[in-house]
Amino acid sequence: MPDVTDADGLTVGQVSARLGVTVRALHHWDEIGLARPSLRTAAGYRLYTAGDLERLHRIVVYREVGLGLDRIQAILDDSAADVPGALRAQRAQVAERIDRLQQLSAGLDRMIDAHERGLLLTAEQQAAIFGPQWNPDWPAEARQRYGDTTQWRQYAERSASRGPEEWQAVADAMADFERALGEAVDAGVTPGSPEANRLVEWHREVFASYFPLTRQMQVCLGRMHEADPGFAAHYDGIRPGLATWFRRIIDADARAHGIDPDTATWE
Repeated sequence: MPDVTDADGLTVGQVSARLGVTVRALHHWDEIGLARPSLRTAAGYRLYTAGDLERLHRIVVYREVGLGLDRIQAILDDSAADVPGALRAQRAQVAERIDRLQQLSAGLDRMIDAHERGLLLTAEQQAAIFGPQWNPDWPAEARQRYGDTTQWRQYAERSASRGPEEWQAVADAMADFERALGEAVDAGVTPGSPEANRLVEWHREVFASYFPLTRQMQVCLGRMHEADPGFAAHYDGIRPGLATWFRRIIDADARAHGIDPDTATWE
């Protein structure tokens, strides 16, 4: 074999720099027979000829569009290979990935909006779902007050996946529950009774549409509903004294489960 000098071809390092391919990748392609340098110097160093470089260019292009090394080798080494067909098939796969990424991007946008806004509904949609007494500024106020809490993050994750129909179902479930509260007051249901305890359990189930509610948290919520003028007016508007009665049935249920309402904390 005649002596070969560096002037007869490009070294691995030179090819790596020219094509933006790592030296390790070039060595691997050499080992598997995908792209072997045609020349070696007397010292045993690999040298790539112009023909080798052309093959490497094609490998880089095919790899960038997502073809596997086995498929690339088959295309390069088989003169009868259907190159356009292989590229069309790869293009279809790329289009599917793009569609999935676009859906992921849209989902991330909704998640960001939900964390920042709470409800992904227009003011008109909110009024139609939650009633004319609903204030569309409430979600922003809640975000300002509770935005750094675990419960707000849980609420936002639920909100991101909901549209008007899902929120309507939540509102309907809460309306059914509040209607049952009023009927229980009319029927003289007493705190600590099985009927009252079932209502307390139902409340946690309905409220889980917003975020999980433990019994201790429920105690805190019941007391806040009684003390807050806005919430108290809402419940007392269903039945006079309902805010206090609701707090009392929650406290009684908590005591039955070993919780002292006076020391309950928000978990």
